[in-house]
Amino acid sequence: MTANPTRVLVLNSGSSSVKYQLLDMAESRRLAVGLVERIGEETSRLVHTPLATGGARRVHEGPMADHDAALKAVAAELAADGLGLDSPHLSAIGHRVVHGGLKFTEPTVIDEVVLKEIERLVPVAPLHNPANITGIRTAQALRPDLPQIAVFDTAFHTTMPEYAARYAIDVATADAHRIRRYGFHGTSHAYVSRRTARLLGKDPSEVNVIVLHLGNGASASAVAGGRCVDTSMGLTPLEGLVMGTRSGDIDPAVTFHLKRVAGMSVDEIDELLNKRSGLVGLCGDNDMREIRRRIDEGDKAAALAFDIYIHRLKKYLGAYTAVLGRVDAVAFTAGVGENAAPVRAAAMAGLEGLGMAVDADRNAVRSDEPRLISPEDARVAVAVVPTDEELEIAQQTYALVTA
Repeated sequence: MTANPTRVLVLNSGSSSVKYQLLDMAESRRLAVGLVERIGEETSRLVHTPLATGGARRVHEGPMADHDAALKAVAAELAADGLGLDSPHLSAIGHRVVHGGLKFTEPTVIDEVVLKEIERLVPVAPLHNPANITGIRTAQALRPDLPQIAVFDTAFHTTMPEYAARYAIDVATADAHRIRRYGFHGTSHAYVSRRTARLLGKDPSEVNVIVLHLGNGASASAVAGGRCVDTSMGLTPLEGLVMGTRSGDIDPAVTFHLKRVAGMSVDEIDELLNKRSGLVGLCGDNDMREIRRRIDEGDKAAALAFDIYIHRLKKYLGAYTAVLGRVDAVAFTAGVGENAAPVRAAAMAGLEGLGMAVDADRNAVRSDEPRLISPEDARVAVAVVPTDEELEIAQQTYALVTA
């Protein structure tokens, strides 16, 4: 075994996909990245890019029955580049786990006790935790001797005070069924809030940041001095902002109404709110680029969907300004936040009284680098900070195994 192995493989296992990155932490560089999608289908597809060798992207299509087959295919691709899972340079495998409840507040070495607890949380993360578990068990089988580390989406939000995390329902019922606000996208919020502080030339402990993680899934967080004090997602990722297919905040009585009046089952309501709501429910599209194109052509449904999306963003910006008391920066991140200048401009419009504004020319610039888009004299810095959840997972994994 190499004296000081410095590589970390990051796995993000979804229900029918696996995203992966291999990073060398000593050199702070990516060696390989890839994605397996449509696992379990005849049209499974693996896209692998060997960054270390500078080779061309490789695409393989063909059925992969399950995550075991998918990860073996990934291992073969890495081995072809001399970066196989049997490499003595590999120090650990870091796994994204969506829901860690209150038990897991930091990166954790995975054993059977940890796996059972992740399984126990399946009822509050039925779409995500089962896939995460499958990826972990497959990776364990491939490298049983290697530390497997779980990095939890919920961990960053466990610093929320009880008055922010509790729902105002019967305490005994809430405690019996673990009903509270957990929050998600934690690795992104952690990375972006720290990176924003660095962009301002300050330590995270000195900065209050509102982070807007805007992708198909979307969430906001209020981060005071490096600690999350509030976030928009709750018991599940359904609460909060308007998303691609999720409703976000809604009167709970809507579910009762649909059950009683429309005769919908619980599963049908669940599917409606998670998969047929949000932007796609409002206008039939969840791609912000397509929505903006339709708006430019005069489409009223797309315009209304956009206005609803922005209205919810502004409500959270105002609420988190009140929660924090002082806001030093607002950071936009993830696919929409990083790339949709019209969303950023609309979200900030009219908030000059809160010290928030964007400079039109700066906002129009496209870049993969963190940057400020607010005017020079703005009271609150507005930034675009590309998220890097895989790097965050790798850093937390490596720190744990080298501690």
